[in-house]
Amino acid sequence: MANAKIIQEKQEAVKVIADKLASSPSAIVADYRGLNVAQVTELRKQLREAGIEFQVLKNSLVRRATEGTEMASLNDVLSGPTAVAFGGEDVVAPAKILNDFAKKNEALKLKGGVLEGQVVDVAQIKALAELPSREGLLSMLLSVLQAPMRNFALAVKAVGEKKEAEA
Repeated sequence: MANAKIIQEKQEAVKVIADKLASSPSAIVADYRGLNVAQVTELRKQLREAGIEFQVLKNSLVRRATEGTEMASLNDVLSGPTAVAFGGEDVVAPAKILNDFAKKNEALKLKGGVLEGQVVDVAQIKALAELPSREGLLSMLLSVLQAPMRNFALAVKAVGEKKEAEA
């Protein structure tokens, strides 16, 4: 009877993982082996502040959660200790935080991930992490949109100053 209870608990855990992978805009898989408690605590704090859930998961449960889905190729990176950062609203945030942390702490190794339902490799995660933040991209867009108006205003001002100088 206890065996049936354990199987049911594992099935529920697999369902929760599958739901998180399907509903999260991004999920980054990392190997945390070699990080000390203080480093893991700091990483969890940074992720929590960004609204990202960070969980250590059993590889076998993640494999079962991805079976028969588009994310099945994620199983190729599931070896050794595995932690998954499930992103919230900001797709880039988990990649950016984990990549920055990995630069400072060589023990953290990015393995791969899922970005909007598609499995991505480490190179794609690092490219995503190098993108400017959402606020930075919005300010760049605003600057591009303002440039024509600013140039037009400067041209009108120059024409006005020229007419004044001629008069």
